[in-house]
Amino acid sequence: MNILSVTAEIFPLVKTGGLADVAGSLPKALTAHGIHTRSMVPGYPSVMGALTGASPIRQYDSLFGERATLVAGRADGLDILALDAPGFFDRQGGPYTDDHGKDYPDNWKRFAAFSFVAAQVAEQGVADWRPDIIHAHDWHPALSLVYLKFSSDAEIPRVLTVHNLAFQGQFPARRFTELGLPDEAYSIDGLEYYGDLGYLKGGLQAADVITVVSPTYAREIMSPAFGMGLEGLMNERHDDVIGIVNGIDTEVWDPSSDPLIENHFSMRAPLRRLPNRQKLLDLFGLPNTSGPVFAAVNRLTWQKGMDILAGVVDEIVKGGGKLIVHGQGDAVIEDAFTDAARRFPHSVAVRIGYDEPLAHQIHAGADAMLVPSRFEPCGLTQLYSLRYGCVPIVARTGGLSETIIDANDAALHAQVATGIQFSPIDANGLRLALRRAFRLFKRRRIWERLRRQGMRTDCSWHRSAAQYAELYGKVLTPEIRLAG
Repeated sequence: MNILSVTAEIFPLVKTGGLADVAGSLPKALTAHGIHTRSMVPGYPSVMGALTGASPIRQYDSLFGERATLVAGRADGLDILALDAPGFFDRQGGPYTDDHGKDYPDNWKRFAAFSFVAAQVAEQGVADWRPDIIHAHDWHPALSLVYLKFSSDAEIPRVLTVHNLAFQGQFPARRFTELGLPDEAYSIDGLEYYGDLGYLKGGLQAADVITVVSPTYAREIMSPAFGMGLEGLMNERHDDVIGIVNGIDTEVWDPSSDPLIENHFSMRAPLRRLPNRQKLLDLFGLPNTSGPVFAAVNRLTWQKGMDILAGVVDEIVKGGGKLIVHGQGDAVIEDAFTDAARRFPHSVAVRIGYDEPLAHQIHAGADAMLVPSRFEPCGLTQLYSLRYGCVPIVARTGGLSETIIDANDAALHAQVATGIQFSPIDANGLRLALRRAFRLFKRRRIWERLRRQGMRTDCSWHRSAAQYAELYGKVLTPEIRLAG
């Protein structure tokens, strides 16, 4: 079976969040099920520079006004199709925003062009390869499913995975005439979305099957609280919505061999982890402590609840703990953490930005990872933490509630607990979770058992890849395909 995976990010070539990790690791996991994936990505400089054996396979003299070349190659064990369109993707900023964090004004056109070519590849194949299914990830390539839906020759099944319903690709309706779609595509059953264009909304209408990244999130998005304005559509399509929990690449995230950490360890040799803790404190200029070292490696945004964490820093300091924060996001939240580091220079340290090696070192050295998200479709940070013996403290929402077993009395007695969950998701809920963590940390035998139990958790793609393989098999069955 051949799958065309279409994504705006893929680890390790380009990454802003968990989408890249999933897009980079799922194709590798699917090979065990006899599934060959080709991943189509925009030709960012980091992508084009990483390709080996690159060869042009399709030329465009004017793709939405830009010259472009579809290039095939390999990178990091992945089969890549890259749309090399320098006018769209060779830019100094990030994949979606400029150096000042502002969305590129032509994002509507950049990802329409990307989607248009993806639809062509899905329909016509390339060279001697033809996909059986197109699998688009999030809003950026969702328009490819719309192009296919309104193509008279399109027979290929269409799968869309929503990694976060909050990001929808909404653009002015006046751009519709430039997309090259028939008039009927701009309708309530197509791209029309509150008087604008909704790329994700159109993809949701055009998909034969919709997957989201946890069963809990699949239920949550049926409600106004989590549906982000799309809950009506999600309820209409509820029979076609499937929740599959993400896995992680257990070769990239392996504390026994990780080249990005200095001291390797495992569940069988947990004491070898201790030097990483001291190294982490030294790296951030914090003194040694007998209290817990808390960390947060995340986007510094409202969704991730990082403003909640910034508001309870005093609870950590008062309890004798340390806090290390690494991430970037909203300027107000960034400032709140840097101010906390100034106020508590011996207890709080902050590194704004994102650095992959540093993220590995924090997971390998911290005692507990704070994930206070207001909503979290799945989350990967808590899975990395489990793997690295860093006890997750998570909000009870979405995939966080499914992947972490709370350290309540029953779970501790049964020796199945893997972390701490908290609710309500506010400052009071997080304060109470921190107090629980301090108490458990003092009971060192229980804390170490909690850490080891987390490391035993299977965070791999083994089960989830099998679910995707089963899904692909079903979607190839004509009666399963319900979308028009």
